[in-house]
Amino acid sequence: MSKQSKKNEILIESGTNELEVMEFTIADRHFGINVAKVVEIMQSTPVNPMPNANPFIEGVFKPRDSIMTVVNLPMYLNLATTHNSERDIFIITNFNKVNSAFRVNTVEAIHRISWTSIEKPDGSIYGGNDGVATGIARFDGRLITIIDFEKILADINPKTTIQMSEIENLPNREPIFQPIIIAEDSQFLERLIMEALTSAGYTNVISCSNGLEAWETLQEFKSRGGDIAEHCSCIITDIEMPQMDGHRLIKLVRDDEKLKYIPCIVFSSLINEEMMRKGIALGATAQISKPEIGQLVGLIDKYALRS
Repeated sequence: MSKQSKKNEILIESGTNELEVMEFTIADRHFGINVAKVVEIMQSTPVNPMPNANPFIEGVFKPRDSIMTVVNLPMYLNLATTHNSERDIFIITNFNKVNSAFRVNTVEAIHRISWTSIEKPDGSIYGGNDGVATGIARFDGRLITIIDFEKILADINPKTTIQMSEIENLPNREPIFQPIIIAEDSQFLERLIMEALTSAGYTNVISCSNGLEAWETLQEFKSRGGDIAEHCSCIITDIEMPQMDGHRLIKLVRDDEKLKYIPCIVFSSLINEEMMRKGIALGATAQISKPEIGQLVGLIDKYALRS
């Protein structure tokens, strides 16, 4: 898959609550990744091992003009495979401003799926409540497990995820009581974001596990009457979430007469040129990449405290 054809595949109309999932297999089990994270796929190639590297890192290779790290996904998921490694596939990804290659056995197809068809898995699947399965999609009679690639990279290289040191270096701050809603499906990242905002002084943070839960919370706030800013002064939302994604959430908020003035900040690993355009078209107030927790706090200060 070329970079251009990948872009053509993901040009889904903004706010429709759909995504395109690339289905791949490991040890005959079916997994998925959001196509928006995929740069290309290629036949696996020999890599150069790196001394003292994480055991799940096979090594590095240079497909063109940049060196790339190869993650052995079967090993990480503890799935023994009898496939011929020479016939494996590398899925080349870009998210959180990092390019990586993930070894898989096969790539099957790309499917357009509604987020409403993706269910959050129970705690017994791939590592429990803090595991790497963010959703289960049923497609054509089989189940596809959506993998949390952000958590995988964070486990292997903590520098790719939220850095609490950015918050610890902030000057002492007074408690901030403005109510904030966070929509984030990854329990791992939700915990880090909550820790960061608490450390930054925000004492009234409402956590929602997806866009639908955030939307239902906003509807409840509307029913109470009064100034909506008393209940929600800012929304922080991921893009990828089961049931309802962040883009759909923003569209609904902007179309609602009572809610449309609430600042909406997209905090996602998928902040690229295409996603920026979509976010702007939908009315996102600001959009930043997930590692930039210090910038997120600055934006919340700017927009929530203005309410």
